[in-house]
Amino acid sequence: MSQRAERPGISRRGILTAGAALAGAGALSACSRVTPSTPPHTTAPSPATGRPAAQAERALQMQILAHPDDDLYFMNPDTQHSLDAGTPLVCVYVTAGEAHGQNKSPEDRNPRPDKAAYSSARHQGLRQSYATQLGLPMFTRWNNGVLRLRNGFRAEVSTLEHQGRRVELIHLDLSMHTPLGHMGVPSMWRERGLLLRTLVPAGSPLRTVQTYDYDSLVDTLVALFERYRPTLVHTLDPDPDIQLSDRLTAIRDSEQIGFSDHADHTAVASFTWAALIRWAQTAKGGPPAFVATAFRGYYNNHWPKNLPPKVLKEKAAHLVPYGAAPDWDCGNPSGCGDYNVGGDRPLTNRKGWVRATHYRYPGPRLALQQNPDGAVTAYGVLGLRAVRYDEKDGGFGAPVDLGGGPLAPVLSSAALSDGRHLVFGLRLAAVEGRGGSNVREVVVLEQRGPRKYGSWTSLGNPETDPDRGRRIGVPVTVTAPDGRVHLFVRNADQGISTRVRDTSGTWSAWHDLGGGPVQDGLTAVVGPDRQVHVYGPGHYTVHHWTPDGPDPLTGLPTPADAIAVAGDRLYYRPPASDRLLSPGGPAVNFPGYGPVLAAGPYLVGNDLAGRVQLHHDGRISHPATAPVSLNGPSLTVGRRGPTIAGFSPDARPWLWRPSQTQA
Repeated sequence: MSQRAERPGISRRGILTAGAALAGAGALSACSRVTPSTPPHTTAPSPATGRPAAQAERALQMQILAHPDDDLYFMNPDTQHSLDAGTPLVCVYVTAGEAHGQNKSPEDRNPRPDKAAYSSARHQGLRQSYATQLGLPMFTRWNNGVLRLRNGFRAEVSTLEHQGRRVELIHLDLSMHTPLGHMGVPSMWRERGLLLRTLVPAGSPLRTVQTYDYDSLVDTLVALFERYRPTLVHTLDPDPDIQLSDRLTAIRDSEQIGFSDHADHTAVASFTWAALIRWAQTAKGGPPAFVATAFRGYYNNHWPKNLPPKVLKEKAAHLVPYGAAPDWDCGNPSGCGDYNVGGDRPLTNRKGWVRATHYRYPGPRLALQQNPDGAVTAYGVLGLRAVRYDEKDGGFGAPVDLGGGPLAPVLSSAALSDGRHLVFGLRLAAVEGRGGSNVREVVVLEQRGPRKYGSWTSLGNPETDPDRGRRIGVPVTVTAPDGRVHLFVRNADQGISTRVRDTSGTWSAWHDLGGGPVQDGLTAVVGPDRQVHVYGPGHYTVHHWTPDGPDPLTGLPTPADAIAVAGDRLYYRPPASDRLLSPGGPAVNFPGYGPVLAAGPYLVGNDLAGRVQLHHDGRISHPATAPVSLNGPSLTVGRRGPTIAGFSPDARPWLWRPSQTQA
């Protein structure tokens, strides 16, 4: 069958609505070329409404990927844990993944290029991987068909169910960016009026070529969000770290010049966040109930690997059926997978992407504050807006909307001397593309009284250049004994910057404390000396600051993730290990992976299966019903003892007190 160029759904109304709700977006004309965007700016955050926020009726996880295998390399084991818990999974692959069309194997490093066949082989590899993740034979037959969206576009879809669990793989199949020449989705994000055709994989049930532009891709992603109404959205990193490297290194490692990720990852992540913003702002009935997680990509190659052997083995095992081998008999004439990553190559590849899973916005999802009666108040992000949860009947009540969106997924909070709360977030103030504004800012909300809040206030950005300002981390705060509130943010140079609020409510200017380089995921505490201390995980050791600047520590082992602090003791896991270190103190038997949190004599984190666990007095306990905890749990200790909380894939918070534990 011949391939016929098709451009559905590009009407005046479709163009006008496709980008209308992007933060600060300019008006669009009736043709496919957009009008000039407004200059870079910072818009006022949405106010606190105090109205109830939405709650989801059922859980569904959706992942927006640039290429087949981005989920396997960068989002596992999180994806697998949600799937194992019974959460339906929908994966959307924006590009066809065809690259140069060469399905290289160890035996043939220069095969004949065939883009349609290579794309088809990668699709087949995904079906093989997810079949095994559902507990089915690798070559299980999927239901393949065509998905028709409300904007007139269509996509290839493969569906498989087993024992109540369901996976859908959706392929938009836009032509892929390659390091040399054709720029694909990155150019469409960056430039005005660019049209991009799809590639039809061999054997695809969708045989027509479609043409996308900026607006229609955003509109298609919004249409998918509206159709499936996910409660958990996995995205890639829209703002990768600055990474100095020469052009040859960037091409060899598929990194964009100057940054630690593939250009397709960054562009698709940017389109995804733009679509999420539009969906959250225009959905009927108010912001939909979803939470989002952004995953680092090629960043994994530049920082310590944080997955211990057992977790790594399981993660890498999901790439084996995806990578396949030329002699496999899967029934697909175009190939059975991406042969270049088959066998043990994910583990032997010098790039090491599979050996780590890092979040773009790290930290616990709920910022907890103790109330005088011993109950807790939790602040989180739901539908890209801040919400408050109050403890009620052993759990959390309904969310109360506090506005402020669009916010990154992790908040920080601090208590003032009179008991009122400050809530801090990283706001995606403008996500525009096409030469428009891309602005990030730190914002704060001040509590005025019981269940009363003022308006969100911008604290700006420690970076004066907007492009560098995109690289900052999530805010971390602590209240000093003198009543001043210290705010810290990882800056574009991978050191830290600070602002301080005095007891009259006046904020200082931004001050660069230098130091580093460190990963994001700072820990700010008041030490036994009643002074403020900040800790960050570096390449080779733990970095330490006081409000006066760097205060180097010596002789500490390399950390893989954020540092937990209780009193004068530090706790963290070393690279590629399930051990927990506490330098200078006795050994702690608390095997697991990822960051831990510490408060008094309590430690909380994830075990090797991703379940929440608590360490106290030499014992390890789990909740009676082990929740899947996004980004790891939160911990606070009050007069009732420890409280552990977090978000589940259904975008609902959970709460656990140790009296409900089982060994």
